[in-house]
Amino acid sequence: MDIKNVSIIGLGALGILFGQQISERSGSNLTVIADESRIEKYQNQGIFCNGKPCDFHYQTPDDHGIADLILFSVKISGLNDAISSVKSHVGPDTILMSLLNGITSEVIIGAAFGEVNLIWAVAQGMDAVKEANRLQYKNPGMICFGNRNRDEPSEKVARVQRFFNRMGIAYQIDNRMDRKIWSKFMLNVGVNQVVSTFGENYGSVQRPGEPRELMIAAMAEVIPIARKEGVDLNEADITYWLGVVDSLSASGKPSMRQDVEARRPSEVELFSGTILALGKKHDIISPVNAMLYEQIKTLEAGY
Repeated sequence: MDIKNVSIIGLGALGILFGQQISERSGSNLTVIADESRIEKYQNQGIFCNGKPCDFHYQTPDDHGIADLILFSVKISGLNDAISSVKSHVGPDTILMSLLNGITSEVIIGAAFGEVNLIWAVAQGMDAVKEANRLQYKNPGMICFGNRNRDEPSEKVARVQRFFNRMGIAYQIDNRMDRKIWSKFMLNVGVNQVVSTFGENYGSVQRPGEPRELMIAAMAEVIPIARKEGVDLNEADITYWLGVVDSLSASGKPSMRQDVEARRPSEVELFSGTILALGKKHDIISPVNAMLYEQIKTLEAGY
């Protein structure tokens, strides 16, 4: 059974970026799920991706229409509401994928719907900047997806692979997605928090200097905690992510920096907040993340 009807919940940077790619290839087979007030705002103001208007089809949570694939692209603070909003769009064969940052969204979605149709995923490598209803990017990145921890791709993974091929979405299949998600989390702990406090864009951590060293140090503090949680990260993971960071547009910004500039609550609890909580659990001190946590909390207190 091939994927035809796709629903997205959350029109942040990733929702717009991948939504536009799917919409251009599949037309009305893409649906954005949102409440009535958001739909009215989207329709009145429009949504633009690299200057082009997005021709999205919208449905409310109360509308019925079973999706073959649902992509979650909200903030972690909105995940529980998003789960409630998509319930009438989930059928027995609906594949569920999360594009959220952090290490918890799959667990939360799996607890709500079961894990039988859950594919673990993470988005990486994009340099998208969203301002109001307009998204700009040079590098669209890709979606890494696969089994949580299994050697052979499942039939559902193959179904998503065929769909991404038709849509022209870059992807990588990784059947140790538990490790991949922790590895991407390590990147976010470094680049998102450091650019939000000691830089303005990716360029500030691409060149030698204190921000880049802080980013590497914050990432390194994830390794011993990940190992205590059963995930074997190492220095090679840091080297890999430095290559990804250095490939991004220097003027691009991580979502956390965009939140700080817009004076919105950030995902600090998702990043250093998680590291400090797990560090307490395992009796591991993480001084760089403790400093970043305080810096970002101070920024937010000044809004």
